Amino acid sequence: MEKFYAIIENVFMKPMTKLAEQRHLKAVRDGMVSTIPLTIVGSFFLIIAFPPVPAAWKESMDIFLWISKNIGDILIPFRITMGLVAIYATYNIGYSLAKNYKLDGVSGGTLSLVAYFMTIIPSIATSNTGEGLGFVLPMSKLGGAGLFVGIVMAISAVEVLRFFKTKGITIKMPEGVPDSVARSFEALFPTVAVVFVTWLLFIMFKFDIHNLFNSIFNPLKGIVDTPIGAVVMVMLITLLWTAGIHGVSVIGAMARPIWLEMLTANADAMQAGDKVLPYITPEPFFQWFIWIGGSGGTLGLVFLLLFARSKYLKDLGKATILPAIFNINEPIIFGLPIMLNPFFTIPFVLGPVLATIVSYIVMTLNLVSRPAILAPWTFPAPIGAYLATGGDLRAVALCIFNIVLMAVVYYPFMKAYDKKMSAQELEEGLEEV
Repeated sequence: MEKFYAIIENVFMKPMTKLAEQRHLKAVRDGMVSTIPLTIVGSFFLIIAFPPVPAAWKESMDIFLWISKNIGDILIPFRITMGLVAIYATYNIGYSLAKNYKLDGVSGGTLSLVAYFMTIIPSIATSNTGEGLGFVLPMSKLGGAGLFVGIVMAISAVEVLRFFKTKGITIKMPEGVPDSVARSFEALFPTVAVVFVTWLLFIMFKFDIHNLFNSIFNPLKGIVDTPIGAVVMVMLITLLWTAGIHGVSVIGAMARPIWLEMLTANADAMQAGDKVLPYITPEPFFQWFIWIGGSGGTLGLVFLLLFARSKYLKDLGKATILPAIFNINEPIIFGLPIMLNPFFTIPFVLGPVLATIVSYIVMTLNLVSRPAILAPWTFPAPIGAYLATGGDLRAVALCIFNIVLMAVVYYPFMKAYDKKMSAQELEEGLEEV
């Protein structure tokens, strides 16, 4: 086992630690995380528009009849949050990266938005009544489908801002001018450069960067949304955790744009009334069916600790049961510990892998609805699974089954560790006497 940990440290820990601290990746992670409140709120309005109740209620109760008549208005917050998520992410990525370079964050975020909007050619539209609406931007490129373009444009815009700043190619205002005004003039030359280059590239030369990224990342989504892709992702996250690295922070920073795009596509399909949604493995798939109790699916392990013979393990189980129910498992990872503990490395990886395979097969067979809603991660898992799948009680059953499955995987390893800890406590007690 020591050789195994040495391999993990040399192969994974050092490069992944550096990767987690890479400034561009950190900016993407921060920008994507900043959109989580918006996607959660937007998802709640999707739940309101398509309430998880029996069909008979929807056809007979006044409140649900009112919802069906006003569904367009109810979904507006969903369209303004999840439907425009690329805008919010682009600004925040640019802001975060600029701050990391010790540049003005507002200028970085604003310049990122300008670069992003320049990739989208406005269209002239009319309403259903024939009324002219003037120039409009297609929302299809402003939501999850536009995330990768937003990431590239944000990074490019801030790098241009940094270039002009480091080379001293800026307009310097005299002392006494307010800082906000001075920063605005400092960003003037970078803005000219960004707007001119993007105008030439995307408007005059008609280069469609959105189609380019769709052609690149659509196959990538196909890989991520496969059982092999899902299992590899779970294994990477759990192996990093066992080596002391926050696996979700590292892998999630790279996968979250893909997850969010898949989630948006599922939400759009649910809104359109599709019975079978296109993707199985957006982020809620892992949150509610794999990471039950936190990374490693440790809720079942915490329940087992309540029946341990070791006083320390039993007390640890009592102390961590409430956080685990709400998917907070740092106390168990560092208190048991799981990190760098040979007793728990195998079940910490194997349990989630088995839960991934079971959940994927069940959803492939359409025995459980696929997730389309981002519920708050601190919900107890069965409730989160129910909401994420639009009110599918079978999702609750699958979630509970996975809790039991992972507890079964943890059981023999926990018993061995419990025996060791009990003997150690007994020995220490005899020495004290």
